[in-house]
Amino acid sequence: MNLNQQLSKERDHWAAQIPAEKSALLVGDLERLSRSELPERALHGGERAPNFRLPDASGQGIELDRLRAQGPVVLVFYRGQWCPYCNLELRAYQKLLPQFRALGATVVAISPQTPDNSLSTAEKNELAFPVLSDVGSAVARAYGLAFDLDAEMQSLYADFFGNDLAEYNGTDTVSGWTLPLPGTYLVGRDARIELAAVEVDYRQRLEPQAVLDQLLTRAPLARAA
Repeated sequence: MNLNQQLSKERDHWAAQIPAEKSALLVGDLERLSRSELPERALHGGERAPNFRLPDASGQGIELDRLRAQGPVVLVFYRGQWCPYCNLELRAYQKLLPQFRALGATVVAISPQTPDNSLSTAEKNELAFPVLSDVGSAVARAYGLAFDLDAEMQSLYADFFGNDLAEYNGTDTVSGWTLPLPGTYLVGRDARIELAAVEVDYRQRLEPQAVLDQLLTRAPLARAA
């Protein structure tokens, strides 16, 4: 079963669990995001990937420029450990990690969570690649992926789902309720983005196999949803 088959199964599960009025709020928010400038604002293939330095789950700083000097880098922006779709995606990358490494590529996951919560993510999903903490979402903003949840969505996430994102993200300012659109970037050694996949609908993700295929061909490719 590939990643999107797993995601489809997860969607069906939640569709049976969430009351219609709550589901309507989630759908409405996705529609709002799709009508916004976010999909176009996100970085696309051919653009230069901004450098960054972020702490991993152990607090060690990881810098993109240093990673790409060793080979291509796959950046996976995800929402947090509380997101079941994100966990499925991260486990899918872990399953294929030996193939990425065989091609000289480094996989890196990035979320707005604190390092402690990144560590929980890595441990829960048994990840052997860096899981970085973009507290405050500065890197997500640099890649054009960050957006703020409004008060209605904050209440839905906290009160209905039990996910206090400000606690996960380590700040009670507005950035505590900032999320990235799920995004996947393949960055070459020259810092150019060779593949870009951005999903407004967090229930959909680019197949990791598509990134592997791109690594095999290394022909520039861009995709936005």
